[in-house]
Amino acid sequence: MAWLRLQAVAAVLALLAAAGVTHSFEFHEATVDAIQLGFRNGSLTSAALVRFYLDQIRRMNPLLHAVIEVNPDALRQAARADAERRRGMATGALHGVPVLLKDNIATCDALNTTAGSLALLGSVVKRDAGVAARLRRAGAVVLGKASLSEWANFRNVHNGWSARGGQTRNPYVLSSDPCGSSSGSGVAAAANMAAVTLGTETDGSILCPSSFNSVVGIKPTVGLTSRAGVVPITPRQDSVGPMCRTVSDAVHVLDAIVGYDKLDAAATRTASKYIPRGGYLQFLKKDGLKGKRIGVPNEFFQGVGEKQMRVYKQHLATIRKHGAVVIENLDIATGRQDIVSNEWTAMLTEFKLSINEYLADLSYSPVHSLAGIIAFNKAHPIEERLKDFGQQNLILAQNTNGIGHVERAWIRLLKKLSANGLEKMMKEQQLDAIVAPEHYASNHLAIGGHPGIVVPAGYNEKGVPFGICFGGLQGYEPRLIEMAYAFEQATEVRRPPMFKP
Repeated sequence: MAWLRLQAVAAVLALLAAAGVTHSFEFHEATVDAIQLGFRNGSLTSAALVRFYLDQIRRMNPLLHAVIEVNPDALRQAARADAERRRGMATGALHGVPVLLKDNIATCDALNTTAGSLALLGSVVKRDAGVAARLRRAGAVVLGKASLSEWANFRNVHNGWSARGGQTRNPYVLSSDPCGSSSGSGVAAAANMAAVTLGTETDGSILCPSSFNSVVGIKPTVGLTSRAGVVPITPRQDSVGPMCRTVSDAVHVLDAIVGYDKLDAAATRTASKYIPRGGYLQFLKKDGLKGKRIGVPNEFFQGVGEKQMRVYKQHLATIRKHGAVVIENLDIATGRQDIVSNEWTAMLTEFKLSINEYLADLSYSPVHSLAGIIAFNKAHPIEERLKDFGQQNLILAQNTNGIGHVERAWIRLLKKLSANGLEKMMKEQQLDAIVAPEHYASNHLAIGGHPGIVVPAGYNEKGVPFGICFGGLQGYEPRLIEMAYAFEQATEVRRPPMFKP
C-alpha cells in the first residue's frame, strides 16, 4: 500500500509539473543554467517560465516601455518545447528558454518588425532573420520584440524613444538615460522581463545600454553573427549580439547564433574562421585573467567622474591581482573625432543603400524606400514627434548617390584609421585586450569590425549603473570571454534594479 501511495504522489507531481505548476524554482535572476536544471529536475516547465515573463512584462512594461510587442504564439512554443523535452528531444542550452529580440530583427510570425517606426508597422517579411532562425533551431521561445530608439541616430534619438514603444526607462534610476538603440533589450534583461535578449550594434548600441542598465553585452566581430533580415544601418559595422544578466548566459546565446548564413555570405564566411571548435562555453574560466596583457588607453578615461574613476582603479588592481599584466598610459594614434566625422559621412550613403535593399525584399510594406519613410514621417508629425527629433539625417542620407569615388575614399580612410590606431597599438604592445569605461571604446571597435564585451562595474552616487568594456581585435572573442567571466566572478558587481525615481 505504501508503494502504491508513493506511486500516486509521483503521478500527481508529474501532472503538476506538466501543467507548469512549480514550487521551488526561483524565477527572478534565473540563469540559463538554472533554467535547464529546473527543466531536468522537474521544478520548472517552459510554459511556467513564459507565463512568468509575460506577467513581468504586463506589470512592468507600463513603467519601463522596454517591450514593444509580445508573441501571441509564445505559450504554444513553450508547450511544444515541454513536449519535446518529455520525449528526450531537447536541442541544447536554449531549448525552451524565452528570448526577447530587438524590434529590428525580423521574425516570420505574428510579430511586427519595425525598428520602432510606425512606417513599417504591418510590413511582412519573407523569412526569419538569420539569428532568429538559429534561435528557433536551438529550441528557444521567441517571447516578443524589445523597444529601440527609432532609426537610431538617424532621427537624433539617443534616449530610448520610439514612435511605437514610447520612452524606454532605466530600471535602476527611472529618470536616467537607458542609452542606445538596444535600450529595450538591456532594460528587459536587467528587469527580468526575459530570460535573455538580443541587441544590435553599429556603434555603441549594445555596449552603451548594457553599461547603463548593468547587464552583460557582447558586440561580436562583424560577420560572426548574420545580419540577414535585420533592419540595417551599414553592413561594414552592423553586428547582432546578446544582452544578458551574466557572462555565462550571454555566451550560451552567442554559441547559438554564430555561424555562416548564405543570405549574409561574404561577412559570415569570413568571420566563421574565428569560431572555435567546441564553441565559446569552454572559455568561461575563473582564472581567465591570468597571463593576459591588457592595455589602458588614456583617451577613454578622460572626463570620467572622480568616484567612478576610483572604482575603475580598484578594478584594475583586481585584474592585476588575478594575474593579468595591466599596461597603463597608452595612446591610440587615431583620435575619436577623426573617426566620428568620417564614420558618419560614409554611414549616410550606406544607410540609404542598405535600407532600400531591406525594404525591397519585404513581401509587403507600407513604404518601399527611404524616401517613403521620410514622406511617412512628414504625414505623421505628431506620432513621429518631428518637432522634437526631426529627420534631417534621414534627409541627408536620402540626398546621397551611392558609393562613388569620394565615398570609397572615406571608407578607405576609416580602414586606415583603424589599422594605424587601435590595431597598431594592440599589436605593438602584444595586447589581448584593451579596457575602457562604459562604451567609450565603441568608435574604435566599430570601424574595424572588432568585438567588445561590457560587464557591470559599479553604480554612481545616484545609483545609475556603469560598466567596464573589454575590447579586442577581430576574432578575439575567446580571450575576451575569459577575461570578462573572470572579472565578473571576481567582482560580483551586479545587483537587481532598484527603480529609483
